[in-house]
Amino acid sequence: MSSVDRITRVNALLRQEIGEALYHVLGSSDLDLSAITVTAVAVSRDLRTARVRVSFLGHEQERRRMLAALQRRRAAVQSLLNKDLYLRYTPRLTFEYDPSLEKGDRMLGLLAQMEQQAEAAPQQGSAPDPGEDLP
Repeated sequence: MSSVDRITRVNALLRQEIGEALYHVLGSSDLDLSAITVTAVAVSRDLRTARVRVSFLGHEQERRRMLAALQRRRAAVQSLLNKDLYLRYTPRLTFEYDPSLEKGDRMLGLLAQMEQQAEAAPQQGSAPDPGEDLP
């Protein structure tokens, strides 16, 4: 078993556990927890630190406040991880904003808009009807 496989499995496990821990730790706050998505976790090779990438769908004005709340409650999340996981070290978490979901959602919206415009516009550049008189 290579260490890369182990790191990949630890990243996936941490991503799942952090997502669940956020509901326990931030459940009583006024944050919209349904908008928070843990998109990725990157743990260091020595398992001492982990970068947690999160996305906040639909809360453009509150991103900083939500990210600050996650950073403030970092120790509580780590404590829950320590109880739930059997790792030599509980990694020190750092939360980072990940705009990838919002970018993807925006791109899908643009594609849908382009598709609607293409359907609404008359077909230009199509071959003339053979029975039609040309000027």
